Amino acid sequence: MKDSTHKHIAIFASGRGSNAQAIIDHFKGNTAIKVALIVTNNKTAGVIQIAKDNRIPFDIISPAELKEEETTLDLLELYQIDLIVLAGFLLLIPAYLVKAYPNKIINIHPALLPKYGGKGMYGSKVHETVLSNKETETGITIHYVNEKYDEGEYIAQFRCHVEPSDSTETITAKVHKLEHEHYPKEIEKLLS
Repeated sequence: MKDSTHKHIAIFASGRGSNAQAIIDHFKGNTAIKVALIVTNNKTAGVIQIAKDNRIPFDIISPAELKEEETTLDLLELYQIDLIVLAGFLLLIPAYLVKAYPNKIINIHPALLPKYGGKGMYGSKVHETVLSNKETETGITIHYVNEKYDEGEYIAQFRCHVEPSDSTETITAKVHKLEHEHYPKEIEKLLS
């Protein structure tokens, strides 16, 4: 049952969960906002251990289950979710979910959209493309989710320089630093 003083976040993640961990850490002890649920589509995702370590309920949802409107909405209702936060979630959010949570689903993308977005553009693939195109800056985009990959309205963008000596690994580290610093703060702004 929901403590009415808290806003509840569901984090959807497919991988290691470093952004999920940053968000959880940011809201530890917060009297107004808490991470109430972790959802993953990957039964071997690192984010599952993060959920266990932080005593946060989690659910593993298959691509087919995600398309089942009643199943997914019932789960989110059970945990009385106010905001869905995508943190490296690689499945497309179905239209019914976007409709049920208008401007209540956000994503973080590891590039300055509209560049380097869309299906298949995630993680190191984005950074490799930034390097091969000899960009001088990259960064992150926090945006609302609509029915298409990376096309929702922007909430915020944060930038970092790309040096000629940078590699995929160094760009990944710079972008992760931006993500971990800014994503939790932007979530807090949206829910305050």
